[in-house]
Parts: sequence; C-alpha cells; structure tokens
Amino acid sequence: MRDDGGFEWRPIEPADAGAWATLVAAIQATDRDWHYFTEQDLLETFGDPNRDFPRGSVSVYDGATMVGYDVLITKNQADPVPEIHNQGGVHPAYRRRGLGNRLLEWAETTAVALHGSRVDGSLSLSGSCLSHSSGALALYAARGYRAARWFHAMVAELDPATLCLPAPAGVDIVPCTPERFEDARLIRNEAFRDHWGSVERSVEDWQHFMNLGAFRPEFSFLAYGDGEPLGMVIGHEYDAYAEATGERDVYIPIVGTRRAGRGRGIASALLSRALTEARAAGFTNASLNVDADSPTGALGLYERAGFTVEHTAVTQVKQLPGAVDEP
Repeated sequence: MRDDGGFEWRPIEPADAGAWATLVAAIQATDRDWHYFTEQDLLETFGDPNRDFPRGSVSVYDGATMVGYDVLITKNQADPVPEIHNQGGVHPAYRRRGLGNRLLEWAETTAVALHGSRVDGSLSLSGSCLSHSSGALALYAARGYRAARWFHAMVAELDPATLCLPAPAGVDIVPCTPERFEDARLIRNEAFRDHWGSVERSVEDWQHFMNLGAFRPEFSFLAYGDGEPLGMVIGHEYDAYAEATGERDVYIPIVGTRRAGRGRGIASALLSRALTEARAAGFTNASLNVDADSPTGALGLYERAGFTVEHTAVTQVKQLPGAVDEP
C-alpha cells in the first residue's frame, strides 16, 4: 500500500532483512541505543513463534530505503491480561513527519485484530523507549500510554585481575549443553515467575531462543545441587556490536536462580564464571539488562559484579479494547 506521502507500507519479509538491519543501525547510531543486529540476526526472528510477520509487522519504504518499521510480539500467556509488545522505529532523517504516530496507530489497530483470534476481553499493548529520548516519550504520552517500568542497560569492563568466584558448597556448575536445555527452561520459568511482565517460555519458544546464532555455549552454565537444576547463566555475542565498536562484548540475556537456590551465592558464581571465560577468550566488556525494581535484588548483584548503568529504557503500556471473534 502506498500512502499520500509516497511511502510504501507492507509486511516485513525475509528479503527485507538487509534493509531492516541498515535502518536499525541508523537508529542505534543516533539514539545511542544498545541494540546491534546483523542481517542474519534479523533473519532469525522470522522463526520466532511469538511473531506473526505476515499479519503483525509493517515496513515503511521510501523507494528502496526502509525508513520505518513495527513488529508485534505476542506472549503465550495472559498475566494479568493478554499482552502484545510493540517494537519499532523511524529513521532519524524521516522523523517529525508523523511516521512514528502512524506506526503506533497501526500497532494498536493490528494488535486488536491479532488479539481477537486468541482470547476475548481487554488487551495490553506495550512498547519501550529510552529515557533520554524526549520525542519518543512525548509521542507515547500523546497517545495515552503510561510509563509502567524502567529497565537499565548495564555494562562492565572485564578486569583481568578479577578472580572467578567459586561455586557454593554442594553446588556443581556445568556447561549448558543441548541435553540440559530443558533444565534451563525449567530454571528460567521458575526464576522469573515473580518478575513484572514475565510469562513462562514454551518449549517451542525456548528451542528458538537456545538456537539463536548469538548463543555462546562456552559462556553459558547451569548450577546443580544434589542433581537438581538450581540456576543458570546464558551468554550471547552479537557480531554487529563488534563491527560497530571494534570491541567484543558478551551479552548476558538471562541470569536466574530457582527459589530453592536463592540466597546461596549461586547467581554470583554463575555470572562470575561466564565473565571469566569471556575475558579469557578475548572479550573486553560485558552487558545486560535488568529491571530497576527486580524483586530478587538483581540490580545489586550486578553492581557488585562491576556493572554500571549506561542507559535506561521505559516500558510504556496502554490498555486497548479487546476484539471479539465473530460467531
């Protein structure tokens, strides 16, 4: 579909991954975001069971250049009401033309349509923007969103003088190999059950996550006590980051401990092991995201490990009217 401004609007397809990666890089460079994705990283998102690209995505093109995009990400459970997450952006050179507002309008309308094929009732649509992005904050506010949660992006330099913390007594730390992936899913689901906005990861969803090209098994570990899985740490590396900065960063998407293992130093030992291995492999720094109000005290854990806050993202939430399927 071509609009009055000459822009072409259509769903994102795998053939768009290169143009999409170029757009994301332009947004990152201007907004000082922490998202670095190659074309291959974005191609992998087409296998995500929580994304419906034909119905739940849109790209905006000016000729051969992608200048805006939006993707809806569903959650497999409702807590406390069905939620869809909105992820998108506009090329810096095309801002202040109303594209951001139109993309959010598209997201809200499309979310209701997707929601109608799942469950009836109310629907929560969420998005995220950087706390230093005044334009994005104003846009969300103008469309009736409320700031609901704050997430810090934290970074740490990998200090060669830092010693790896030992595992607590009675705990074994072992590599996260494929035969342990289901144990890792169990740990993740229990560890994050009391976290804001978190839902359980399905088998299909978890398999997709653990098979991402960014996954680095050499920096991913599980902790066991008496044969029971208690905690885990997962390590990723994004080639786009190294290409943009000339440095190697180990990104930690998950550190989690089941209730039975909390308060014993398991998470600290797991994180220390991952960072020590990354440093030995030539990595210069590490990064992660954390809920500023994590109920498990994760922020303090990361600060003690040497991480400091670099950016803060604000999760914006809006309640939409739920759609009802026709009988």
